[in-house]
Amino acid sequence: MHATVCDYISDLVQNSIEAGASLIQLDVYTGADVIRIRISDNGKGMSSATLSRALDPFYSEAGKHDHRRVGLGLPLLYQTAEAVNGSVEIESTPGQGTVVSFTFDAAHIDTPPLGDLPSTVVGLMTFDADFDLEFRRETAADNYRVSRAELTETLGNLQESVNFKLVRDFLQSQENDLAQ
Repeated sequence: MHATVCDYISDLVQNSIEAGASLIQLDVYTGADVIRIRISDNGKGMSSATLSRALDPFYSEAGKHDHRRVGLGLPLLYQTAEAVNGSVEIESTPGQGTVVSFTFDAAHIDTPPLGDLPSTVVGLMTFDADFDLEFRRETAADNYRVSRAELTETLGNLQESVNFKLVRDFLQSQENDLAQ
């Protein structure tokens, strides 16, 4: 089960990494009335038939999970969005990539909390794969941006504990400075 919005973000970005994306863009907007997330990638994409199957909780792409044949990420996202007056849109083209956008009503009592966004983003940036993750964070009054490529160029290996901590602390300081 996904307890926070960050759990959905993590699941979707991991899907992009597993789809072979070299560029993943993650946009997170939080306002008084809405939480809006957009994840786009240039991975392998999906046909309309594959996308339909991906919405079935009893389907998982062959070879993705060794010991289970279920894929609950997208079905849970749709279920949560419906429960909190939100929406989900998925656009995908084979060979070009996928865009998943979703919104949740921020004021709805059943909307999950955002979660620990800095830890989620730095955790995603440390995946051992060849990709860039461009993260854009926005509120009604402020924003910041950071990319895995920039951080790696500046710090080196993000998987090293000192660099992991530096990036996490940096992202947390950016979150703290956002004018909500």
